[in-house]
Amino acid sequence: MFETSDRISFNKGYTEEGFAERVFHLHLRYVGDNDELYFRDYLIEHTDVAVEYEKMKLKLRKKYEFNRDDYTNSKTDFIRKYTEKAKVEYGDRY
Repeated sequence: MFETSDRISFNKGYTEEGFAERVFHLHLRYVGDNDELYFRDYLIEHTDVAVEYEKMKLKLRKKYEFNRDDYTNSKTDFIRKYTEKAKVEYGDRY
């Protein structure tokens, strides 16, 4: 579903009628590309940010139920911001 020169994502469960009951994502990355792990850990350790992210996702889900690309793009700045904070806070964790 998504591909750049250094990342590939496969998704199942998105239909023209919206999200299926079950949706799956598979992300392939090169060794050392651990942004998603940093973001995950930051959310686990900063519950206030996790709650903010949850609220944003629920709002965007309604707005972009039939547009996966805009849903993803609308989260990008938030994810980048906290991924960078995590890298500073956690250093070379991965």
